[in-house]
Amino acid sequence: MSQELTTIVDKQLPLHREQLEDFIRIPSVSVESFDQSMLKKSANFVADLARKQGFDVEIIELETEDGRKGRPAVLAHKHVGADRPTVLLYGHHDVQPEGTLEGWDQEDPYEPVERNGRLYGRGAADDKAGVMMHFGALEALGDDLNVNVTLFIEGEEEVGSPTFHAFLEKYKDRLESDVMVVADAANWQVGIPALTVMLRGVVRLEVNVRTLNHGIHSGLMGGPAIDAVTAMSHIIASIHDENGDVRVEGLDGWEHTDVDYPEETFRQDASIPDQVQLLGSGSITSTLWTKPHVCVVGMDVTPTSHATNTLAPTCKAYLSLRVAPGQNTHEAGEALARHVKAHAPWSAIVETTVAEDGPGFLVDTSSPYIQVARDAFEEAWGHKSVDIGAGGSIPFVADLAEVFPNAAILITGIEDPDTRAHAHNESLDLGDWRNAILAEALMLKKIGETK
Repeated sequence: MSQELTTIVDKQLPLHREQLEDFIRIPSVSVESFDQSMLKKSANFVADLARKQGFDVEIIELETEDGRKGRPAVLAHKHVGADRPTVLLYGHHDVQPEGTLEGWDQEDPYEPVERNGRLYGRGAADDKAGVMMHFGALEALGDDLNVNVTLFIEGEEEVGSPTFHAFLEKYKDRLESDVMVVADAANWQVGIPALTVMLRGVVRLEVNVRTLNHGIHSGLMGGPAIDAVTAMSHIIASIHDENGDVRVEGLDGWEHTDVDYPEETFRQDASIPDQVQLLGSGSITSTLWTKPHVCVVGMDVTPTSHATNTLAPTCKAYLSLRVAPGQNTHEAGEALARHVKAHAPWSAIVETTVAEDGPGFLVDTSSPYIQVARDAFEEAWGHKSVDIGAGGSIPFVADLAEVFPNAAILITGIEDPDTRAHAHNESLDLGDWRNAILAEALMLKKIGETK
C-alpha cells in the first residue's frame, strides 16, 4: 500500500501545488486593521476543498458570552464507521501581516514564487501548506480512508486564538477525537522529519518605570536625578548572569541532551555573527527548549531623531518570557514580576502587568500513536524522525489537552530552519511538503489499522 500511496501522492501533487498557490494568493491577515473579508474568502476556499472531498462542512464565527466575535473557522466531518477511530486534523488559514515590501525578494508577498526548490510567499509554510498537507493526504487515501476525520481549520491563530477555548467547549461533541494532528510546527532540518514533543510557555510582562514626575533638563538637574530609561536598563541587565543564563528565582528548567544541535549549524540557522557569544550554559537544545528565556520585545523611549537634553520621567518595556515546558506560566510570570520589582535601582517606582499568558506543553510520548507517526515519517522521508522541542509557544495545544484529556496529540508541520515564518521571504521546502503529505496519508492508514 505504501508504494501505491507514493505513486498516488506524486500523481496528485501538481494539483495540490496549484491549490496551495491559489490559497497563498488570498491575503488572509487576521490582524484587525487588515481587510477581514479576506478571512472569509480563505475560509470559503478551505470549505470548498472539504466539500469536494465529501465532508459535511460548516463555517463558524463564534460569538462568546462576553461579546467577543471569532474569525471564521471551518469545521468539517467525514464519517466512515462507528467502529473506526476518529482523527482531528488542525490547521489555520490566517496569516501574519507581510511587513514592509522592501524586505521581500519578490514584488508581491502574496504571489508565490519558486526558487531553488522552495516556494516563497506569505503563509506558504505557516500554515497554508499545513492545511494543504491534510487535503493532500485525504485525497491520496480517497475511498480507502479507514478513519473518521474532523477538520478544524481556524482563522485567528496569528492573533492568539482569542475564542479558541470557547470554541472547544461549545463544539466539544463535534471535536471529540482519538487522535489530534496539529500541523503548525517544524521539521528538524530539510530532509529530516520531526515530531514536536515539548513546547515552552510564554508570558509577556509590561514593565513601567517612573523616576520623575515630569521631564527635566539633563544638565541642570542630572546627577542627583536619574532618567527612567537608565533605571529600566539596570532592571533588564539584572535578569541574566555573565553566561547569559536567566537568574530569576522561581523559574524552572532542565538539561536536554537527546538531540545534538551543533553550534555552527545553530549560528547559521539563527544568523548570529561569529564574534557574538551564544547565551546560556549547557546544551543549545536546553537553552532553546527546556530552560527559560527572557528578552525585550519592545520599549517606549525617545527616538534619536527627537532626542533632547532631557531626563525621561517614564519608560515602558515589554519583556517576553519563555517558560520551561511543564511550569505554570502564571507562577512564572509572577516570579519575573517579583524579580523586576526587587531589582529596581534607586527606589525607582515600578509597576508590572501581565499582557499575555500562554501555557507550554509536554506530549505523552508513551502513546502508541506517537510510534505510528514516527514509523510513517521514516517511511515517507527515508530517514528516522527526531523528537524535538519548540522554543516558541503554541498555547492552544494546552487547551486541546485540557478539554480532550484522552486524545493523543501529535504536533507536526512542514516548516524548517530556513522557513522564516512571520518574517520576510517566508518559504516552504517543496520536497519536504511532498513527504509530509505522504507521511500523513500513511499515518492515517496506520491509525485506522490500530483499532
